[in-house]
Amino acid sequence: MELLSSRTLLPIVLWLSLLCSYFAPNSADNTFVHCLVNQSESSLPISAAIFSQNSSSFSSVLQAYIRNLRFNTSTTPKPFLIVTPFDVSHVKAAVVCAKKHNLLMKIRSGGHDYEGVSYVSSQPFFLLDMFNLRSIDIDIESESAWVQAGATLGEVYYRIAEKSKTHGFPAGVCPTVGVGGHISGGGYGNLMRKYGTAVDNVVDAQIVDAQGRFLDRRTMGEDLFWAVKGGGGGSFGVILAYKIKLVRIPEKVTVFKVDKTLEQNATNIVYNWQHAAPSIDNNLFIRLILEVVNCAEVGTKTVRATFIALFLGDSKNLVSVMKDKFPQLGLKQSDCIETSWLQSVMFWDNIDIATPVEILLERQPQSLKYLKRKSDYVKKPISKEGWEGIWKKMIELEKSVMFFNPYGGRMAEIPSTETPLPHRAGNLWKIQYQANWFESGEEVAQHHINMLRELYKYMTPFVSQNPRQAFMCYKDLDLGINHHGFFGYLKGRAYGVQYFHDNFKRLVEIKSKVDPTNFFRTEQSIPVLSHVEFRKFITAKSILSVLFGLFAIHWIRNLK
Repeated sequence: MELLSSRTLLPIVLWLSLLCSYFAPNSADNTFVHCLVNQSESSLPISAAIFSQNSSSFSSVLQAYIRNLRFNTSTTPKPFLIVTPFDVSHVKAAVVCAKKHNLLMKIRSGGHDYEGVSYVSSQPFFLLDMFNLRSIDIDIESESAWVQAGATLGEVYYRIAEKSKTHGFPAGVCPTVGVGGHISGGGYGNLMRKYGTAVDNVVDAQIVDAQGRFLDRRTMGEDLFWAVKGGGGGSFGVILAYKIKLVRIPEKVTVFKVDKTLEQNATNIVYNWQHAAPSIDNNLFIRLILEVVNCAEVGTKTVRATFIALFLGDSKNLVSVMKDKFPQLGLKQSDCIETSWLQSVMFWDNIDIATPVEILLERQPQSLKYLKRKSDYVKKPISKEGWEGIWKKMIELEKSVMFFNPYGGRMAEIPSTETPLPHRAGNLWKIQYQANWFESGEEVAQHHINMLRELYKYMTPFVSQNPRQAFMCYKDLDLGINHHGFFGYLKGRAYGVQYFHDNFKRLVEIKSKVDPTNFFRTEQSIPVLSHVEFRKFITAKSILSVLFGLFAIHWIRNLK
């Protein structure tokens, strides 16, 4: 048996050691930090915004905006550095230096990313956390506001109400969600049947692009502006701020929450909800929540249907609308609460409306949990027999919950190509599947996730087909994970068509034009076209793989 000669082995070893040392993340840390310092303006030094793993505040900064406990474990991959910019120049520096040193950057605004892709990666990366950039500038005269990406929805709603009792903004019902991720993914809320989604009410944007340039709508052009209004975060640039259009609301609105179990005729009420909710008065949004609860009879389970609503009007008019269009629920005026729009936000977040509204300025959620989410769209009503089968499956699985959000109204009027968010006319409602748990451990997590996947699979005959569609803000890695290698485009298409349908093609074209080297990327970002991606495939990892392959072939040949 002949071993490799030292003459043959030495060059290979030298090549491997040089490549490993050159591409090791730690070797680039100090150089990267020096670049950040040099690139930032001397009057606004970036040093105070940099946290290495050796910093005493590193863990607290990282964990402050983790909203899913699945990604706050000792084994969760951590960034090698966190940058928390408090000026646009810091964002520019981060992009320029990361690109110069070929470093992966993740961008986080509020941390509600369901799959953690804005702050977790299997590859070495650094985190650009936007929470310091959270100014809100309200202009009631023009009925608009500039809102930075790190602001939360609760802060936005509070600041609007400070200036006007008759203005609001159609975004999400969770106050601690960050503006950057919410709007860039096409965020929606309980005003969408009246005014559309958050992205339908964006009139300008500010970003830092892949070249480190500050751009607004005029300088970025209409194509890129279209893409950042719902094309997903982490694909086209760092979102700095959105200019939003405020909408008009009455000084008093009405909310209600009514529960019905199967024993209280829930099957018939839910069957009628699906016909009424998408076609009822546009001022009325009725969410349906389905979950398994204990029955009055000990040891048995039932399904509870919760109807929670926001009506832009008083309770008398609401009851009249319900009697006419949805009498099966049997809504009474005593079920209704008249309140301000700002207090209705608290009601929808299960906060007592008697609580001081300043609670909306709290950036931390009331509680944290482990969670998994999935989504679907429904285009045809479900038969009573179909609902009865769903009840049976839910009771079998016990823990999974479904949220149904009705469409219709303004959502059916906006063309599917107006923004990247394509789910418009033809959709009756959107489903969010929820699994929530509080126990740690991989085995427990897999149990809950598998139960949710089983319910999702069971719902297949009732939801959209070819493709089965999904909502970008309800990120779901089950739809596909992209490592942006040679087949990056094909991998991206797997989830991209489900999130964006026919708009995916246009998003890829824009992405390939404005970020051809795919600097801005996540596990589910918009990919670049394959012929461009091929150049990125020749990376340090692929070179090492080729060298190891050659080494192995040479070794085997010499064993013969």
